[in-house]
Amino acid sequence: MLNKLKISIRTKITLGYIVIILCLLASVIILNNQITSLQKERNYIIKNDSNIHALTNRIEKSILDMESNQRSFVVTGETSYLESYNESGEKWQYDFDELYQIVKNKLTKQKLNEIKATIEHWITTTGDPSIKLKKEKNNEALWELNKVDTGRKDMETVRDQFESLRSEVIVTMQAKVNELDKRNSIVTLTLFGILVFISVVAIIIASGISRSIVKTLTEVTRTIQEITASKSNQKGRIHVRTNDEINALAAATNELLDALERREWLQLNIAEIVTKYQGISAINKLAETFLSEIAKKTQSSLGAFYVRETTDNHIQFIKKAAFADTRDDVGIESFKLGQGLIGQCALEKKILIYNDIPEDFRLINTGLGKVSPKGIFIVPIIFENDVIAVVELATMTGFNKLQQQLVKQVIETFGLTINSILGRMEIVRLLNESRALTEELQAQSEELQAQSEELQLQTEELTMINEQLEERTKEAELKSRELEQAKKELEESAEQLLLNSNYKSEFLANMSHELRTPLNSILILSEMLAENSQNTLSEEEAEYAKVIHSSGGDLLALINDILDLSKVEAGKLDIYFGEMNMSEVPVQIEQTFAPVAMKKNLQFYISKDENVVDIFYTDEQRFQQILKNLLSNAFKFTKQGSVRLDIKQLREEQLTNNMKDVSADWLEIIVSDTGIGIPRDKHQLIFESFQQADGATIRKYGGTGLGLSICKELARLLGGWISLQSNEGQGSTFTLTIPSLPNGIEEQECLELAIHEVGATNELEELMEEQLLETQDFSQQEVEVFQGKNILIVDDDYRNIYALKNALEKRGMNILVAKDGIECLDIMQANDEIDLILMDIMMPNLDGYETMSIIRKQMEMTDLPIIALTAKAMKNDRDKTLEAGASDYISKPLNLDQLVSVLRVWLVSKGS
Repeated sequence: MLNKLKISIRTKITLGYIVIILCLLASVIILNNQITSLQKERNYIIKNDSNIHALTNRIEKSILDMESNQRSFVVTGETSYLESYNESGEKWQYDFDELYQIVKNKLTKQKLNEIKATIEHWITTTGDPSIKLKKEKNNEALWELNKVDTGRKDMETVRDQFESLRSEVIVTMQAKVNELDKRNSIVTLTLFGILVFISVVAIIIASGISRSIVKTLTEVTRTIQEITASKSNQKGRIHVRTNDEINALAAATNELLDALERREWLQLNIAEIVTKYQGISAINKLAETFLSEIAKKTQSSLGAFYVRETTDNHIQFIKKAAFADTRDDVGIESFKLGQGLIGQCALEKKILIYNDIPEDFRLINTGLGKVSPKGIFIVPIIFENDVIAVVELATMTGFNKLQQQLVKQVIETFGLTINSILGRMEIVRLLNESRALTEELQAQSEELQAQSEELQLQTEELTMINEQLEERTKEAELKSRELEQAKKELEESAEQLLLNSNYKSEFLANMSHELRTPLNSILILSEMLAENSQNTLSEEEAEYAKVIHSSGGDLLALINDILDLSKVEAGKLDIYFGEMNMSEVPVQIEQTFAPVAMKKNLQFYISKDENVVDIFYTDEQRFQQILKNLLSNAFKFTKQGSVRLDIKQLREEQLTNNMKDVSADWLEIIVSDTGIGIPRDKHQLIFESFQQADGATIRKYGGTGLGLSICKELARLLGGWISLQSNEGQGSTFTLTIPSLPNGIEEQECLELAIHEVGATNELEELMEEQLLETQDFSQQEVEVFQGKNILIVDDDYRNIYALKNALEKRGMNILVAKDGIECLDIMQANDEIDLILMDIMMPNLDGYETMSIIRKQMEMTDLPIIALTAKAMKNDRDKTLEAGASDYISKPLNLDQLVSVLRVWLVSKGS
């Protein structure tokens, strides 16, 4: 019965307080009565004492006034003194009567009577007789009276009597005060006793209530500690018998434990699934792995995985994998958007769950028979708002909410994985096609050479036996015609190969544009967010923005690596040889990699031999690129120990005959580490594209596998080579050997060199850095340069427009926007106050080249600064834009600081 009655902790505590308050109230009433009584008596004593002192003082003053007025009248005879004398006589009698009423002590009253007798004696023997004699002008009698001077003795007696009276009053009052102090001590002891009693009662009540509360809290705490000690393996819950807030706490704790178990289950299974498909590079393998894992986690009995494919602008989804597919008939082979439930799911981009399964649906085969499914789960996998894959699952038990949540969270990022693998497969396919065409052309060339040698031999034989072998001469002519035909076919194949190479170059340019265009807005906006200039973001959100910006930079580096490798393979990489100060190399490398070494707790050594020349002739940018790639790999694959960089100049006796023929200084740059090492059978493999020594399905160290391939090709273009010495588990040593070439590499010394544009932005970046250094102390001047300037942005990508508009408006510029060249010309016709144009190149309707040409030639605006912006990074882009009328050129993705520097330069030059 008591357990069913809910008595809350608040009620228990309140009842205890009520008992204590009642006890306190009773004690307060008792003590208040005692204190009130004491206070009244003390007030009476104080008041009575004050009145007695006041009245005695007034009586004494009145007597003294009478004496003074009596003497003054006797001396002067002025009647005004008589009036004062009489008034003082009335006052002392009135005050004396009042004092006599106040005094209760008999001894004190007796003293008062003596004082009164003394005063009356003075009046009758001195005061009144002297006044009477003065009125009668009896000076002789008055002289005799003053001579005797009995009044002085009476006055002295009055003063002594008053002092004695006051002392008596003080003694009486002190006795009463002492009595009150005794009573006050008794009250204090009584109060202390009551407080002790109330404290004991309060402790007893608090102890009872606390035992009631602490007992249940202890049980809850013990249960939580047992669950914590079991590391979530214990599934127990808290049980409380009391019907109060502790019971509610236990229920809430149990709900929390249930939620934590569900969350832990979700995180654990998501991590297991993601780990399984990491590192997979084939879509079929990815589909099989994902479907197998997701089916296990959701207890699915059937499953199918479909991937989107586009052929001649027709979209369909093709089955790539199936689960529990014993006869290869789980799910249809393909479907289109809107076709059936699964097609409707792909069309609407929504998850579909069905629990009412039709009777004719496919049965699930088990070892004992066939069972109808209880639930169907169709999930679209979305990437950039497009469905790129669909997964369909069926189960015999139905999908609970936890399983549904698991699937939804897994597919949130799975679309990115699928798209990445499809993109990588497409790149590999294109590379393989290019290599196949190259090999085919080489085979045809060899065949043609063999046929040419054979023809030459036959011609010589025909010359020798021309007369005897006329028929064989005709045969040779026939073969000659066949050879001519083969030559034509070979030329056609070469033209086709050249066309394919152009297609590949155009594809790389377009791919660069498509990837750099969204990267442009990502890098600009993420950089603005990371700066957090208005402190609108939390530290965590600002850190997210920094991670996004860093990831965008990594992606840009990957794009540049792929483009560099493709250009090297196509023979379109220009190498610019110039002076390089070797004394600055150790300092630059130290500044770049010392923080990396410190972060990974590695030793980093740099040494340069004294005989190394100060001025070395090579392409400094490509030299630095090789060196940084090798050092990055060394730090990447070294967990403990050290990384070392040694710069040496080869002595004459170390040079081979071929090296001596070059007539140049040779450097040997050695990068060694104590890392994981490379097996001997993979020394050549790691220099191939997209290859690493860690070539397992799930690669531990990540990376694209392009770095060493690019280093090898760049070293070759610099006239040198890279060698490797390494054993697995014993570290690696990469050696770069290159010559100093003041005049570059002569054509006859090279097997294959062609034109390449190093990068349209390299010179511009250097110029921007110089200008940035020169203007960093003039922030106020920058504000004046940008303030109120009208900038026209011409771009068909709303993301770039949004990023640039926000960045430039913050610096006080007025921004106008045009979506293509036609709209740009219309705005310029209507507005003649535009200070500068940011012109995108690849746009619909009217591209950037044509628009700039019209502005310069037809509209004759030759002084208006036009900055060309393009995401293409291929040959001659800078020259083409400048020929079309651009004032300057920047490649995407834009570096915000560089853009601001360029704007400052052109706006200042325009203003001057």
